[in-house]
Amino acid sequence: MRIEKAAIVGKGALGLLYADCIARTLGSEAVCFVMDEGRIVRHAGETTTINGAARAFRTATPADAGGVDLVLFAVKAPALESAMELAAPLVHDGTIVVSVLNGVTSEERLAARFGWERVVPCVAQGMDAMRFGSTVTYSRAGNLHIGLFPQTDPSALEAVRDFFDRAGIGQVVEADIRHRMWAKFMGNVGLNQVCAAYGVNYAALLESERAQAAGSTDPTTAPWRAYIAAMREVIAVGQAEGVDVGESDLADMVGILRSLDPQSTPSMGQDVINHAPTEVDEFSGVMMRLGRKHGLPVPTNEWLNARIKEIEAGYRHR
Repeated sequence: MRIEKAAIVGKGALGLLYADCIARTLGSEAVCFVMDEGRIVRHAGETTTINGAARAFRTATPADAGGVDLVLFAVKAPALESAMELAAPLVHDGTIVVSVLNGVTSEERLAARFGWERVVPCVAQGMDAMRFGSTVTYSRAGNLHIGLFPQTDPSALEAVRDFFDRAGIGQVVEADIRHRMWAKFMGNVGLNQVCAAYGVNYAALLESERAQAAGSTDPTTAPWRAYIAAMREVIAVGQAEGVDVGESDLADMVGILRSLDPQSTPSMGQDVINHAPTEVDEFSGVMMRLGRKHGLPVPTNEWLNARIKEIEAGYRHR
């Protein structure tokens, strides 16, 4: 099993980042964005600027895409159902499916549609890519962490590992991918939601930490306190789910934050700036559901969920 051609569903910051890696390394015919005819028309003639370089990528409907060996889903969580419906004609006996979506539910949803054996679990971590309009910028491309679930075909994992290697996409093969998924989930529950809820970038969040360390009790410390509290709620819920996440994982997430471009903001922060729907229910929504399941309080996530939905509701009034 060898991957030669990939289709990407989702032309956001991550989809464009990986398309750029594949096209520059393996050639423009090795990757295309798959979309419906309406989006094809809207994107006609579009040139994207990635870190200052103008880039154009092939786009195609599923009927015109031809045979592909890998379908990479890079949409927001609320769009996954429609993305799976769109991509279904591309998935044949040998097709591998990979998701770079945030959260801990996309693999289950993909497996329910396409079968566990072809789903290679994946976590995108350590990048700071931002997209505004047709411009994408990043200082760190991060890595795609991949691994095996019990039902995954091991040859599919090896094919994805080989393809990412040839395409120049940074990767880490995880012995326990479920743990890595929950550790990243912890980071997203904290960082994505807090930056969106408080309207701060990474620099402002770290300034909030410094204010707290200096003993301040004024409102400038609230983002950092919410960031840590939200992640500690993930530790409790994750352990109840049988995942060995803990304080060392929280420290790792803080370490990643410190390594990112301080003037960047995560995807949910970008959504708020762009007045776009967020993935809040993939983060605090899942936390609230699992908290009820295990009888665990998740007050910080409840507040973040309500606050971000309040912000979304206000889009139409701005």
